[in-house]
Amino acid sequence: MTATQTGGTLRVPARTTAGTSSAARGWRRYRPATFYGFIAPWLAGFVLLTLFPLGYALWLSTTNYDGMTGRYRYVGLDNYTAIASDPDALHALARTGLYTLGTVPLSIAFGLLLAVLLNQQIRARGAFRALIYLPAVVPIVGSALCFKMLFNADFGAVNAVIGLVGIPPVDWLSDPGVFVVLVAVTLWGVGASMIISLSGLQGIPRELQEAARVDGAGAWQVFSKITLPLLSPIILFQVITGIIGSVQGFVAPLLLTASSGTASVTSVPQSTYLYMIHVYAQYFAYGRFGYASALLWVLFVLILLLTVVIFRVSARAVFYENAPDTPTRRRRTRETPEVTR
Repeated sequence: MTATQTGGTLRVPARTTAGTSSAARGWRRYRPATFYGFIAPWLAGFVLLTLFPLGYALWLSTTNYDGMTGRYRYVGLDNYTAIASDPDALHALARTGLYTLGTVPLSIAFGLLLAVLLNQQIRARGAFRALIYLPAVVPIVGSALCFKMLFNADFGAVNAVIGLVGIPPVDWLSDPGVFVVLVAVTLWGVGASMIISLSGLQGIPRELQEAARVDGAGAWQVFSKITLPLLSPIILFQVITGIIGSVQGFVAPLLLTASSGTASVTSVPQSTYLYMIHVYAQYFAYGRFGYASALLWVLFVLILLLTVVIFRVSARAVFYENAPDTPTRRRRTRETPEVTR
């Protein structure tokens, strides 16, 4: 392919794509079948493992099924109305809200602080990043059991340390101290938030920050006026995922109980009696499958509404390089445009 010059204009002819066109026509003939063939495994998994369980739980929430006898009776919306008068459900919902309000902002703030520090030109920052992120890789079961041993009232390391300064032993695994331990277990995995914030910081052009410093902006002004606005989509993502993860908290509060085994679900301290603990107890301790399914659907609706509200409220506070409602449209042409000399 050669360019020809006419007068002062350089013309580049269109690229010959005979082979490409024939291949495209061949793929176009099989495109629908190929597409559905590729998504068939995911579609089957979505229908069988997500859509069907959701529909089954919705139907189950309108019955009094106990999970054992196989006999049930249609009760309509009685399970949903019973939630409003259930003090345990309301208490669990309140404790879950308090746990979410405490852990999500702290996780994001600590993660962002660590990301800013480890984004500087310091020695061995790769090793520091790996060490801080390592606890986030540890399964929550291992982390909860380790903290349970550390805060044990009889032989825990925490009581041994505070005993050196004359403080009497504290029963950390009962109310109200167990809630502090639960928050500590959650913040132990702050490395995940650090990695996400760090990826966002490294995507910010340094030219913007350097230009602001040249204009006389201080470190705080650069951070608050440039870094934070450009990080706002990352922060919004962490807020949404953090809330969804916190309201579904189950394993850590269950493992931090003093007892063990299946009976521990009925002996969870009141300060860590979260919503999913109440759901689990209704399912497997009391055999109220219909009522527990209604609790799960109420949680699903609450998460959905809360997510929509957060998106609406944050619409003006979140900066997008390309606004979601005005996507960039690229003009596609068959020929290269003329270049005028």
